[in-house]
Amino acid sequence: MDNWVYVGLVAAVVVVVVIRRLRGEPLNARDLFAAPVILTGLGAWALAQRHGLGAADCGWIAAGAALGLALGAVRGATIQVYEREGVLWQRYTGRTFLVAALSLAVVACFAALAGHFGLAPDARPVQLSIGVGFLGEALVVGRRGVSSGTPFAPERRGSSPLDRLRR
Repeated sequence: MDNWVYVGLVAAVVVVVVIRRLRGEPLNARDLFAAPVILTGLGAWALAQRHGLGAADCGWIAAGAALGLALGAVRGATIQVYEREGVLWQRYTGRTFLVAALSLAVVACFAALAGHFGLAPDARPVQLSIGVGFLGEALVVGRRGVSSGTPFAPERRGSSPLDRLRR
């Protein structure tokens, strides 16, 4: 598959997620974990296509994934989780975007450092970085939702992500 297809797919998933969460959306497990699983899966697939990774490469990849997970968790702590219509909702806040911007700077510095120490650019898939960041966010938001005592929103069957954007 062409690299531009990956970039387009990643961009589409990120845009849909951010727009929905900026507007506020019901919080359900499928929506919370779908983007992280898709993006992390694409990143893992991209890594699987990369042959000749050494132990040092794997160490940088693991450290980058841990960093992304931690930064996502910090971002998740800034998301507003609240009750509406008897179920949980979530909404990105200004602090969420501030933490996201700072996270991008930290990840860019980490990527530059990895490149300086010889990690090949194709051994640092953007999809994996974004996916584990969303996973860290989802774990924190999910935990906050469970501990709130308010039920998660029910799954919406039969609606596409584009249909949900129109709401």
